[in-house]
Amino acid sequence: MAQLEQFTPLAGTVDSVVSRMRALDAALPARDGVAVFNRVYLTVTEEVQRQLSGGRFTDPRAATALDVRFAERYLAAVDAAADDRRPPACWRPLFQFRRHPGVRPLQCALAGINAHIGHDLALAVVDACHTLGCHPADLEDEFDRVGDLLASLEERIREDLMPGPDLLQIADPLTHLLGSWSLERARDATWSAARALWALRGCADVAEEFTERLDAAVGFAGRMLLTPLPD
Repeated sequence: MAQLEQFTPLAGTVDSVVSRMRALDAALPARDGVAVFNRVYLTVTEEVQRQLSGGRFTDPRAATALDVRFAERYLAAVDAAADDRRPPACWRPLFQFRRHPGVRPLQCALAGINAHIGHDLALAVVDACHTLGCHPADLEDEFDRVGDLLASLEERIREDLMPGPDLLQIADPLTHLLGSWSLERARDATWSAARALWALRGCADVAEEFTERLDAAVGFAGRMLLTPLPD
């Protein structure tokens, strides 16, 4: 049951995961698809870092645990790919198409968000509950705040990375492809998945099967988001 293991007490910090993402940003070529997503995620995590420092979270310990466990899932996928190990299915399309000339930066950004929200966040909620000795309902406020940060960023990502003037975007196949994916729907599905995984924690075989199916389904959606497009 590799995906649902109970983690040891929290060792990392938000500062440490931000430092790791900054190092990746410096090391990866700017147009690499993983680098595109990493910049997006770094922006979100730096905002969480600022809000924690500013006392914006009602439960800083819970927010830290969720944010760190969430980031660890992404960083573990990066490490697996770098070591020629298989990352989770949800991440494989991005690593496979990260340098494809027909895949645009916006596709990479949203494919990474799809993998991280659709799969990693559900498991991170369970990880954080084990770390804190609480239930998913106790993390709902922190879950919503992180989701709100991502939602506010998604619109800016689309504006910054969508190519061409507005009149041409209507005919751009990228517009139609990305219109099939919704962050809000992904967040809702993720919260349901986290609650289901927590409820299944005493049924190891069923929980493992549920996790594998979730991983595969999110990976399928990511592959669709990364469909190579004509110039």
